[in-house]
Amino acid sequence: MKIKRFNHIAIICSDYIKSKDFYVNILGCEIIQETLRKERNSYKLDLQVGNGDRIELFSFPKPPKRLTRPEACGLRHLALEVDNIQEAVDYLKSHNIEVENIRTDEITGKLFTFFPDPDGLPLELYES
Repeated sequence: MKIKRFNHIAIICSDYIKSKDFYVNILGCEIIQETLRKERNSYKLDLQVGNGDRIELFSFPKPPKRLTRPEACGLRHLALEVDNIQEAVDYLKSHNIEVENIRTDEITGKLFTFFPDPDGLPLELYES
């Protein structure tokens, strides 16, 4: 077996309207399709990130909280690549999003930082 690429990243949110606004209007993801799944009392929002990467944003009634961040066992964080990290940080802060201090990756020498989505999922900005 050979894996060709990631197909999508799935995220479960606690407040669909708030998370939809965050991913679409703040992060600039493009809506591919929005589906109400009545039998599950749930929405599924397919989003395009950049040139074809995808996020599936799910809402479920009362999902359990993430226990710790980002060192919990399992998915650590999602990294989003930007051309200019300082511009991206300034943009996020202008939308009242808390962003950690910019650091330098000791292995690649690239700049990076972290910020949370509305549910506290750690998202990383990584400068190309």
